[in-house]
Amino acid sequence: MTLPNLVGLLGVAAYLTAYALLQLNRLGSHDPRYLVLNAAGSALILVSLFYDFNLPSFVTQTAWLVFTAVGFVRSRRGRKGTATGPDSPSGGAPRG
Repeated sequence: MTLPNLVGLLGVAAYLTAYALLQLNRLGSHDPRYLVLNAAGSALILVSLFYDFNLPSFVTQTAWLVFTAVGFVRSRRGRKGTATGPDSPSGGAPRG
């Protein structure tokens, strides 16, 4: 097995771990650990694509990384103020 394939498989493992923990209610979608696993998965797969390029995979992974970054920024902002979302303690209902 080549190093780029190993790196890409580590990225897949990060994705699958994040998804499994989300589905098992071990992590919420705004949990920083979930977001880090998603970002790591995407970044590792992107690294592997530099050695064996595939445009559709590159576009998917880049978009995934951007969406994860946006989610991370939004979750950090939500902690500073009042969090309202499906994973917040209020279940998405505004507090007031």
